[in-house]
Amino acid sequence: MAGDQLKVLNALDVAKTQWYHFTAIIIAGMGFFTDAYDLFCISLVTKLLGRIYYHVPGSAKPGTLPPNVAAAVNGVAFCGTLAGQLFFGWLGDKLGRKKVYGMTLMVMVLCSVASGLSFGHEPKAVMATLCFFRFWLGFGIGGDYPLSATIMSEYANKKTRGAFVSAVFAMQGFGIMAGGIFAIIISSAFEAKFPAPAYAEDALASTVPQADLVWRIILMVGAIPAAMTYYSRSKMPETARYTALVAKDAKLAASDMSRVLQVEIEAEQEKVEEISSNKSKAFSLFSKQFMKRHGLHLLGTTSTWFLLDIAFYSQNLFQKDIFSAIGWIPPAQTMNAIQEVFKIARAQTLIALCSTVPGYWFTVAFIDVIGRFAIQMMGFFFMTVFMFALAIPYNHWTHKENRIGFVIMYSLTFFFANFGPNATTFVVPAEIFPARFRSTCHGISAASGKLGAMVGAFGFLYLAQSPDKNKTDAGYPPGIGVRNSLLVLGVVNFLGILFTFLVPESKGKSLEEMSGENEDNENTTSDSRTR
Repeated sequence: MAGDQLKVLNALDVAKTQWYHFTAIIIAGMGFFTDAYDLFCISLVTKLLGRIYYHVPGSAKPGTLPPNVAAAVNGVAFCGTLAGQLFFGWLGDKLGRKKVYGMTLMVMVLCSVASGLSFGHEPKAVMATLCFFRFWLGFGIGGDYPLSATIMSEYANKKTRGAFVSAVFAMQGFGIMAGGIFAIIISSAFEAKFPAPAYAEDALASTVPQADLVWRIILMVGAIPAAMTYYSRSKMPETARYTALVAKDAKLAASDMSRVLQVEIEAEQEKVEEISSNKSKAFSLFSKQFMKRHGLHLLGTTSTWFLLDIAFYSQNLFQKDIFSAIGWIPPAQTMNAIQEVFKIARAQTLIALCSTVPGYWFTVAFIDVIGRFAIQMMGFFFMTVFMFALAIPYNHWTHKENRIGFVIMYSLTFFFANFGPNATTFVVPAEIFPARFRSTCHGISAASGKLGAMVGAFGFLYLAQSPDKNKTDAGYPPGIGVRNSLLVLGVVNFLGILFTFLVPESKGKSLEEMSGENEDNENTTSDSRTR
């Protein structure tokens, strides 16, 4: 295979780890840092929004967002992300990775600021404009998924490509943690400057007027890391794989990579034209030939990401129960509005620090040692085990003396999601498809994941309600209960194990080996694309 490889691509595959690799990780990773901050910071302020805009005079408990408003505020960014993944993924293959890469950042910067500026003081006006700008913020974030993954995989060498791509994704953990830390700082500063009594003592005075600034500042700060990265992204050269294999400009590809790698690389225009003239490589997306070569791979990447995100995002269901159970979040009426932000932020930061971040970096450390397939199988397996271990003896875990065990199980489920399919489902679609479809196929896979996130975050929000209509949360119909919901999630994780068998192992192979772009004719089969 190496003999058929363009010299510029071979130079990238065998390059030693250099400074430009780390530069690319930081540039792409800061996008993901921002993505995670922007997506998850809303969970820090939804309780505050309920207190400010949905206060019910005389109520024993602080105001909360109505179910439909809560679903819209939390979920609209997911809808935007799904649309952005499909659109920018397709655009990245049409116009090039670099041209589109800056667009996504500008959308994120503008919509982060606009989210915090949501107009008016009436609940309907604030929530409508917040949802509008959160949708377009999600649209920009969605573009970052296929573009960051594709750019990093096309820049990396084949020996450590998995670690580099997963390191970009691992920046999500730091983004989640940064959101929590910043919310802690802001809420502490406002609490010191504007002290207020608990809700139970004085309902009206517990939410000071300045609390309206807290959520706006937290949302708007997400624009800063994105804006800081824009210049660096604009200076990145286009990836050689796009320039040579899609744009068919061997001279520019060799020139760009000679500068990056600091070595002389021969421009092989004749070879590029010979590769592009090969009829077996001329098939289009979703054609019969594409489905024959990559149909099962695309089914594998979309299904596993869909199933993973159902389980991953539904874990927020019992997060509030855990935080309350171990005393991280006291009853709402015992705190003022800003204190509640502080307690929620502290809890999210501790979870990120103890299980989310370590899980991501375990994947970075081991993905090129034990492979994508093994990590994904192991992750889904342990998520299945822990979900059933939480569900079957659920009544046992609800007793006060057993709650620490429940927290440990919960943390381990998060850990193996991140040291498992949450990382590998991001890495693999960037490695196994041809260059001209790579960004599009990654976008389709990622969008399938976001569809799963919506099912997990909102379908299970209703499903997990108590079957007894007297015990459901305000505004929700009866469901099947938390225990039965956990059993369903265990089955979802088990299905993830089965669909993982459709995903090929890409450890140590070049992108052209994995995608079959080095094959001479359509009848040639490659062992590299089968396990």
